[in-house]
Amino acid sequence: MKILIYGATGMVGQGVLREAIHASDVNEILCVGRRTVESANAKVSNLIVGDLFDHDTIAPQITGFDACFFCIGTTSFGKSESEYKRLTYDLTLTIAKGLLPQNPELNFVYVSGQGADSTESGKIMWARVRGKLENSLLKLGFKSAHSLRPGYIQPLDGIKSKTALYRLPYAALGFAYPLLKKLFPNAICSTRTVGQAMLQLARVGSGPRILEAADINRLASSHQ
Repeated sequence: MKILIYGATGMVGQGVLREAIHASDVNEILCVGRRTVESANAKVSNLIVGDLFDHDTIAPQITGFDACFFCIGTTSFGKSESEYKRLTYDLTLTIAKGLLPQNPELNFVYVSGQGADSTESGKIMWARVRGKLENSLLKLGFKSAHSLRPGYIQPLDGIKSKTALYRLPYAALGFAYPLLKKLFPNAICSTRTVGQAMLQLARVGSGPRILEAADINRLASSHQ
């Protein structure tokens, strides 16, 4: 498979990239973003773009891919709804629409968030925006489109959050992760299980359009 990853330098993106590198049926991985992904693996290459809103300038170089794993995300904290919508809804749709012409067989897998509001009418701003984005992605016409709502994600395999403020809590919870996963299987995932689930969706090209944490963990276990 030829895999496209947006946000490969982030915590979730690092996990997806790691799993794709280890997957024997993945032969090419293109990481698109503003920063270079450092990897010595021969499968991995980079396509750097300074402003992802100018995605059309690089779209002709992205052809014939089997799956896109979209792991770019931002917090809504301190942002107005219009600003958050621009960085979440507008940016993702701009990129997704740009990929379709040259990648008609693409499986698009988007990392959303637990609590995303599919009705688009709830009181929580970020949930409305994420729900609207999920709905719009499903209508674009990809071979398949899926949204993952993983809840809490524990970084494994040496992966660290880009946000320094989160690193200490993640490290502390890492010791309790096996227990937390047993106690709260419907709310706890890891960078490993998210990556494995995304790859399984790419392989099958079908499945649930919306996957909660329990669905993600179940799909990841089917890979093992």
